[in-house]
Amino acid sequence: MPTTTPDAELPKDNAATSLRLRVARLSILVSLVVLGIKYTAWAVSGSGALLSDAIETILNVLASVGTLWAVAFAARPADDNHPYGHGKAEYVWAVIEGVLVVLTALVILAIAGHDALHIQAPEAPLPGALLNASAGVINLIWALILRRMGKRHHSQALRSAGDHVLSDVWASLALLIGVCLIPVLQWLWLDPLLSALVALNVLWTGFGMMRHSMTGLLDEAPPPELVHEVGQTITQAGQGALEAHDLRMRRVGALYFVEFHLIVPDEMRITDAHDICDRIENAIRAVLGRSSIHIHVEPEDLAKRHKPGASGVLVM
Repeated sequence: MPTTTPDAELPKDNAATSLRLRVARLSILVSLVVLGIKYTAWAVSGSGALLSDAIETILNVLASVGTLWAVAFAARPADDNHPYGHGKAEYVWAVIEGVLVVLTALVILAIAGHDALHIQAPEAPLPGALLNASAGVINLIWALILRRMGKRHHSQALRSAGDHVLSDVWASLALLIGVCLIPVLQWLWLDPLLSALVALNVLWTGFGMMRHSMTGLLDEAPPPELVHEVGQTITQAGQGALEAHDLRMRRVGALYFVEFHLIVPDEMRITDAHDICDRIENAIRAVLGRSSIHIHVEPEDLAKRHKPGASGVLVM
């Protein structure tokens, strides 16, 4: 006798969704402003390293548009074609963004190689570096906001966008230091070298984004301590039942999926078993927040507590 709470009946988070969408829209504006500043920095300096940074920021603009799509699509309610909701759209986009980041890194490496074979001094490195630094400050503030919002609202798209922008900050810092040193040290090869370092940093970020996002697509289990806490919650709230076993959990965005088997006495009435399930579901949501919970109620002879080698058994 399975009992479940469909996603459509879960508590709504319209306010949080609206906030995520506003942040995603604002991210497009911020990325456009930063792109304009970095393009100006390259135009006044003629630095290949600053050009590489500006090219990477073009990707930030495209990524911001994709993030808005992912957040908006993931916010759609469950329907007949997607009974478990659309939350994985954020993970899909995060993987796509990671691929785009890797491709951008390869383009920047190609530019660095070309500049290494045709070395020339930047025209005005200091003004360009200072302009680029101002864009870096904007990116730093915005990256911290994106990461905090993504973590608070379990938005993989916003978190990936924050990681992406933060990698741009470190690149800008390295460029600021390096481009300012070129006229002092007269190391003209430093410009293509910095471009190559920017590319390697972008490449590392891209692979990290893909790796982290794939865990959500592959339904990786939550941290063991959280699974244990949910197990203890089931034990405490399931008074009247005999046992719960085969607990499985996964998370898609802000929504947790929880399922397990609940053993009840053979003589227990269906209404009493249903009351126990309701009590357990309320207790789990007090721990996890939004959750889709499936409880399969079973008779006494299917208990595992007396079976040797049984794993994942929670005895109540």
